[in-house]
Amino acid sequence: MKNFLYTMMALLYTLLLFSGCSESQKPVPKPYSYPNYDIIKPDTICKPNRKNIQELLDSYLGKPYVWAEEGPDAFDCSGLTYNIYGSMGMDIPRVAREQAKMGKKVPFEQLHYGDLIFFGSTNKRSTRITHVGIYLGGGWFAHASSKDRKVTISHFEKEPVYAERMKVCRRYMSRDQRAKYMNCDVPLRKMKTTSTAHTTPWKAGMRLPKKAVPH
Repeated sequence: MKNFLYTMMALLYTLLLFSGCSESQKPVPKPYSYPNYDIIKPDTICKPNRKNIQELLDSYLGKPYVWAEEGPDAFDCSGLTYNIYGSMGMDIPRVAREQAKMGKKVPFEQLHYGDLIFFGSTNKRSTRITHVGIYLGGGWFAHASSKDRKVTISHFEKEPVYAERMKVCRRYMSRDQRAKYMNCDVPLRKMKTTSTAHTTPWKAGMRLPKKAVPH
């Protein structure tokens, strides 16, 4: 009987020891600090089609603009597009200037829902990309706006400065949604991604930064 008790106690001790080891091996997410430049790759939750783009976008409208965030509670401009396409399993770059190198180049007159529009300065000679939006049709586009400090919808006629700033338009999915235009014009800069197990994104209830874009 005594030997049995000793054996059970030793077994219990071993189980507790291994349980403690496994707990200590779990990663502790890095606390949030602004700006959080860690890239949190979204989980694939749906198939790539325009209906899912619309559903994702509808769920994000009104969410705050926070520099370097890719959701789900806050976004910057390219973080929004990165999240939406990434949530559909389409691996695109994180930043706008790299996103603008991918896909099929299309003229503005031929845009349709889900295409991306890339913007820069009003200087026609400049090719630098600083902003991106998702075309919705009829001159409307959605974007995470640093001016409005939220994910919003704009129109080219109501805000003509966006037409002056337009640099290039790209398509990642064909009209029938079967072909994926994920080719690149030039080599892309690889960026390391992580998950919420290792870093903490901005969450609802956290303080918003005083300036939309840090110096």
